[in-house]
Amino acid sequence: MTDASHGPWATRPAVAEGTPDRTVTLGDLLRVPRHRTGLVATAAALGLVFVLAYLVLMPGRYTASAVVAVRPVVTDAFSPSGAAADRAVNMNVESGIATGTEVVRRLAEQNGQDQGEVRDALDVEVPAGGQILRFSYAARSVDEAVRNVNLAAESYLAVRRAMYERQRDEMLRSYDDSIAKVAAQQAAIRKRMANAGPGGSDTAAAELTGINSQLTQLNSARTEIAAVDVNPGWVTRAAEPAMVSPGGGRDALLLLAGLLGGALVGVVLAYAWESVDRRVRSVDDARRASGLPLLGTVRGRGGIASRSSPVDADVRYVAMAIAERVHQPARVTLLSAREDPTPITARLAVALAVAGREVFVADDSGRLDRLRAAVLADRDRLPAYADPSRPPLPKPRSAPSGVDGVSDRVGPVRRRPSPYPAGTRTPSDYDVTLTLPRTAPGAVPANGRHPDDGGLPVGAGSILLGTFRQGAHQPLLLFNAPPAESDERGVAVARQGSAVVVVERDRTRQTELRRLTERLRAAGVNTLGFVLTRDGRG
Repeated sequence: MTDASHGPWATRPAVAEGTPDRTVTLGDLLRVPRHRTGLVATAAALGLVFVLAYLVLMPGRYTASAVVAVRPVVTDAFSPSGAAADRAVNMNVESGIATGTEVVRRLAEQNGQDQGEVRDALDVEVPAGGQILRFSYAARSVDEAVRNVNLAAESYLAVRRAMYERQRDEMLRSYDDSIAKVAAQQAAIRKRMANAGPGGSDTAAAELTGINSQLTQLNSARTEIAAVDVNPGWVTRAAEPAMVSPGGGRDALLLLAGLLGGALVGVVLAYAWESVDRRVRSVDDARRASGLPLLGTVRGRGGIASRSSPVDADVRYVAMAIAERVHQPARVTLLSAREDPTPITARLAVALAVAGREVFVADDSGRLDRLRAAVLADRDRLPAYADPSRPPLPKPRSAPSGVDGVSDRVGPVRRRPSPYPAGTRTPSDYDVTLTLPRTAPGAVPANGRHPDDGGLPVGAGSILLGTFRQGAHQPLLLFNAPPAESDERGVAVARQGSAVVVVERDRTRQTELRRLTERLRAAGVNTLGFVLTRDGRG
């Protein structure tokens, strides 16, 4: 073996204290959810399904509203209210009465429901600066919502009127008692005046005048209280079925919220999963995890990639880097942690053979058929300038304008006999088939391959396929190693030559890549570097 020897393994560059190794950009933050799109999409779908189940199991409720105008209790209903009309009635107290126990109890008795359910369905709003109560009631049907909200408004007015009437009755009873006492005093004074003499009648008359004035004031006050209008207000807008708002008006908003909420949970789960399952996302990740130099980056085929894609050029650049580091005879082992390096092995073999090398691709894991198919596919994709063995297509000759090939008869061409017998002349055209002598059935060369195998011609070179033992004496051998996590034969073969670590973006775990490089370092393998590829995804 004459592999180019290199110095000890490169260690990671020292980072100055307090200086970050790499600046985190917005693309780095978005890279994790982008590569975990399956998890994010699943979480978003679950959020959407959850909202749909909620809407199906908990159908929408219909909301009806009624408006009640609250008026102050005054003696003259037509008297001006002044500038502070909104302060004539304490609307906080009125709102508390509207949602109080008496109103809720009447609604519960009317519908046969629990008071807690009625209290949750009933809502009263007080606009700022006004004497209006807006009643809202949510129910499962339109008729129920209309009936209950109108009943709530009427119940509030009835309860408030009963409270005012009780207050008026109490005040009238108090005045009646006072009037009765004053009237009794008046009667006593008159009786005393009738029994008194001429000198005592003047004093009694003065007392009677005061009693009469007091009785007149009491009767006047009682008359004013009795004339008070205790009507607390009236319904300015009753609920109607046509004005009921449907309960499904927020379905689209809820679905959107469920979708966005599920996506947000998926993003959080993606970051959590990424923290425990770190994959190689870029060249920097692979370099930091392995400590190896980069040989090249090979973009995967897929989507818009075609024969004119720069993918093939990427492979040829990697082949140049490998050829620069090794000298024939050489054994190069392509290693990976858990992935299959078959695609990159076949493409590297084609890239090395195009330059005129005879490449032997070895595999001991039963993947020779896949290697052959991959090599043939990559050979067919070679451009014309990269494959000098592909003959150029001749240009068709155009017939003379005055000659009609259909009407004119062309006589048979008489050929002169060749002066050379068949098989005695060496042809000058190298594309013709040569007749080679057959070997004996039992004659097998030392390398284990039969000479009529021939290999696959690629460009100016060829590619031979077989096992590692068959290609042990070949000048350039590429060994398609099995995954190193489950099979150690790749590392064992790499000790006899050089190794190239194949890293598949978004699939290779950083811990497994770090463990593979540590094993190669412990085994004393001359590792040329790593190749970052996306074949696993494409």
